[in-house]
Amino acid sequence: MTFLQAMLLAILQGVSELFPVSSLGHTVLLPALLGWHIQRSDPTFLAFVVALHFGTALALLVFYRRDWMRIVLGLARSLVRGRIEDADARLGWLLVAGTVPLALAGVFLEGPVRSLFGSPALVAAFLVVNAFVMFAGERLKRVSTLVAARPLAKLPFGNGALIGASQALALLPGISRSGASIVAGLLSDMTHDDAARFSFLLATPAIFAASVLEFPRLLAPAAHAVLLESLLGGILAGLTAYASVAFLTRYFHTNDLRPFGWYCLTFGTVCFTLAIMKVIT
Repeated sequence: MTFLQAMLLAILQGVSELFPVSSLGHTVLLPALLGWHIQRSDPTFLAFVVALHFGTALALLVFYRRDWMRIVLGLARSLVRGRIEDADARLGWLLVAGTVPLALAGVFLEGPVRSLFGSPALVAAFLVVNAFVMFAGERLKRVSTLVAARPLAKLPFGNGALIGASQALALLPGISRSGASIVAGLLSDMTHDDAARFSFLLATPAIFAASVLEFPRLLAPAAHAVLLESLLGGILAGLTAYASVAFLTRYFHTNDLRPFGWYCLTFGTVCFTLAIMKVIT
């Protein structure tokens, strides 16, 4: 991995982690398209990826810093008083309910699906599936327009857990974490705005915890070879992730998932065709 490749991957991570287009899918497909022969299992590459995830998580924490301060204080009050008394505490427990199923899925399912990461054809096929998941979510949302939108503050805890569980689909390379959880939010009668906000808040502990658990990779002797790339890549991923979430929170005020669906359908179909023709491997 050259320095330029590392910086491009950092930008790609920062953008695609939050856009509903699958960061994992793109980190498999774009290097294949560009002829980059990157060993994803190499210790230096894994250490570099940890730095990118850590930068993305920090960007989310900074962007939602005021929300997280209120949420943490709300959770603390509810634990001390033994009951939920305000919207901040309720949102905190909704995030807990959504995080637990994803954590369990990560523990038990990540290993079995890791073998799928090396096949561009399979990743491209999942990217097409990702498109149809978003199309279906938007279609079902339009069908249920007569149902009053449910504010995030009134989301049932069971729905919060289901939205969190939907993120487990992102263990499949090509399925977007944010796309799946926003669709699950729409099917819970939330607005695009609230569904996106809950999705990004859910992503924060998930990405942060994953990067912290893998942080020892950055301290391994092999990681010293990519120390500069990891440092600059983490910063670049954080900056682009911050810009991405700032854009998307405005975008979902008045727009929906369909443009991302068309992108995934087009890009996935092209990559699948090239992989079948053995143009990319």
